[in-house]
Amino acid sequence: MSDLTFASLPLPAPQLRNLERLGYRAMTPIQAATLPAALAGSDLIAQAKTGSGKTAAFALALLTRLNPRDFGAQALVLCPTRELASQVSAEIRRLARYQQNIKVVTLCGGQSIGPQIGSLEHGAHVIVGTPGRIKDHLRKQTLNLERICTLVLDEADRMLEMGFMEDIETIVATTPTTRQTLLFSATYPQNIQQLSARFQNAPQRVTVEALHDEQQIDERFFVCDKGERLSGLTRLLSHFHPGAAVVFCNTREWVREVCAALNAGGITACELHGDMEQRDRDQVLVQFKHRSCRILVATDVAARGLDIDDLPAVINFELPRNVEVYVHRIGRTGRAGKKGLALSLFAESQIHRLRAIGDYQQRDTALETLQEVPQSNQPLAPPEYITLCIQGGRKDKVRPGDILGALTGEAGINGQAVGKITVADNASYVAIARDSADDALGQLRNGRIKGRKFKVRRL
Repeated sequence: MSDLTFASLPLPAPQLRNLERLGYRAMTPIQAATLPAALAGSDLIAQAKTGSGKTAAFALALLTRLNPRDFGAQALVLCPTRELASQVSAEIRRLARYQQNIKVVTLCGGQSIGPQIGSLEHGAHVIVGTPGRIKDHLRKQTLNLERICTLVLDEADRMLEMGFMEDIETIVATTPTTRQTLLFSATYPQNIQQLSARFQNAPQRVTVEALHDEQQIDERFFVCDKGERLSGLTRLLSHFHPGAAVVFCNTREWVREVCAALNAGGITACELHGDMEQRDRDQVLVQFKHRSCRILVATDVAARGLDIDDLPAVINFELPRNVEVYVHRIGRTGRAGKKGLALSLFAESQIHRLRAIGDYQQRDTALETLQEVPQSNQPLAPPEYITLCIQGGRKDKVRPGDILGALTGEAGINGQAVGKITVADNASYVAIARDSADDALGQLRNGRIKGRKFKVRRL
């Protein structure tokens, strides 16, 4: 039996069957390196790039320590962003399917605290959230962490970069000293060592794939004047024709300007930045994942929270000031064994940033000029799908199968025209092939899902 099989771990048989149903065939390197120690109860400090499978590594460990009959909080996962917390919660729920009644509650800012308090009143086994909102609940005494068995600090380096050290200290002080602490970080700066020394007990250190494999991600750097960046971006998109891409900007103002310029030029683009309401951010991410938006223009709020297994390309509209931010950005592509493309625009005055990237990655960074990129008159094709929003979700007992049945049954929509279906707490989203979107919208508005009528609109 291979050491990379989940069956080689002391996991319950129902969990092994669940993993097989979920498509977990073999452990990734970070899972193989961390799970034996984590399942044995050791503290861990693990360094691995985003997309390496670390969420499952700590989720499988914390789930084995839960007592399903105790609805007090037994595991706490701290994340730097709302997007990452939401994705971690969803993955823990999937991995918890092997046992009944495991409740996972997500506590993040940007959302009303009232419904969160209501959820906590009914109990929760696992809490996933951002430090600021977790601290809010502790202050209001709506969250008790005295029975925490497992504490996870996910993307700890990012939390420290964002200034959460004081909040983390406050939160950890309310948890038992006997807890297991699992710390995951993409990089390992000095302050991570200090964090580990303060909160962990003889942790085992694991380092896996700290840097991106140059055979996995093709990195290209193009020098251009600042005034040419918008036309340069269009030139790169027209030449490389990525099926989808995230374009990173350093400021919200540039996100808005780049997004507006792309849309004006006939390239469907959506923006994502911290000034947006959480609902709008969630819907943009759904559209991008549903392939109803080809280009996502974002600040670094998405660099950590965007979880897409098959993202063909990442484009830096401008190089970030921090080398580690660059590593996190390009880590969105080239995941799950797939090839990725990372394109970067920079001015000659920023050549020092390019050299810093090369030094950090311990490899040469050759630069090219935009004039070397052939002009293409072939425009990017419009998105393959259009996403419809249904005003009914998990709390209304709506399931993906109900939506698919309503479309392919009574509505008579070809099943091949239906793409991804995402069910959130209060809304559901379904991707429909462009040529079938109007029919699907009309049928859902006039028909029923599980015998009920719901409002439906196009995003």
